[in-house]
Amino acid sequence: MTTIRSLDLFGCNQITDAGLGHLPGTLQADAYAGFNLLFESGDIREAACWAHARRKFFDLHHARPSALTKEALAQIGMLYAIEDDIRGKPPDQRRAVRQAKSLALIDNFETWMRATLPNLSRKSDTTAAIMYSLNLWPALKLYCDDGTVEIDNSAVERALRGVAIGRRNYLFAGSDKGGERAAAMSTLIGTAKLNGVDPEAWLRYVLTHVADHPVNRIEQFLPWHFVLTGASAISPA
Repeated sequence: MTTIRSLDLFGCNQITDAGLGHLPGTLQADAYAGFNLLFESGDIREAACWAHARRKFFDLHHARPSALTKEALAQIGMLYAIEDDIRGKPPDQRRAVRQAKSLALIDNFETWMRATLPNLSRKSDTTAAIMYSLNLWPALKLYCDDGTVEIDNSAVERALRGVAIGRRNYLFAGSDKGGERAAAMSTLIGTAKLNGVDPEAWLRYVLTHVADHPVNRIEQFLPWHFVLTGASAISPA
């Protein structure tokens, strides 16, 4: 099953317009309500992000440390300790370990949170942090059933940080077409990076040779067809 990694940079309509609204798979993100429409058909499964759930307790603990926030962070920390041991392992191995170890910890955490709630004010920040997790509980547990899904989407957020930082600049792309071209270039540059190709060297090669290249073989310029041959030289693989 295709797994889609995402960040809350786009609205639901834009994702649907891009075709992801009809692409089966898993969308991992925070609890942004704009994504809810994507999950209605059941074609796309929701995988919640434990980093976002943890952040609710972490921010509280940083501002006003308490035994409750300390315990919550400790229990979530045990889940991350398991992930440290299986990072990079094949999906079937990761799923097996999560089924054997993580699921029990998650169930214990749910029991602890539900037992804690009656002792808190409904309007307290700790209650809000607990309810954030409980409202996403099936989506938070989903990663245990699929070894291709990560415990959080932090890696994607780090990868897209440059895009997020530039959002204000992108407001002045000049037109919708300008924005689309900027998005296309970001995709090409990102694809080059994912394939271990220096984007600047690759773009230099493409711009130098594309005018004389047959249009029906333009896919030969895609980044995964290239290798670095020197500090800044690049050539077709």
